[in-house]
Amino acid sequence: MEFLQANLDYLVLGTLGLMSFIMLALVIERYLYLNRVKVQQFDHIETLKIDLTRNLTTISSIGSNAPYVGLLGTVLGILVTFYTMGQGGKIEVHTIMLGLALALKATAAGLLVAIPAILFYNGLLRKVEVLTARWQAWKDGKGA
Repeated sequence: MEFLQANLDYLVLGTLGLMSFIMLALVIERYLYLNRVKVQQFDHIETLKIDLTRNLTTISSIGSNAPYVGLLGTVLGILVTFYTMGQGGKIEVHTIMLGLALALKATAAGLLVAIPAILFYNGLLRKVEVLTARWQAWKDGKGA
């Protein structure tokens, strides 16, 4: 329990920081790729979709799982607070409130990672839909 008490912030916030870094790197890569891709170079719609949607699953997974990582940090923080209360003998409201407030920061951090990830994912998905529609319009115009 002492290990958890000493390292909980580092574990949870470190995990969320890593998730955030990965998400931002993939978002930047996707935006750069989607802005320079030439849909006319693809012969088949499925090949186009595979290239356009690469890494979107990871971005979506980070967005959907970051709140759970934050929630896990909150639950573990509350567990540590209650454990510390049980070990101390006397209960001080100040100590309890401080422990609970620190535990809740993990949930806030999880949401701070998840919300932008889902917004970026939705924006990228819209761009994929537009590029797919442009390919279809190009293919229809070429065949006519």
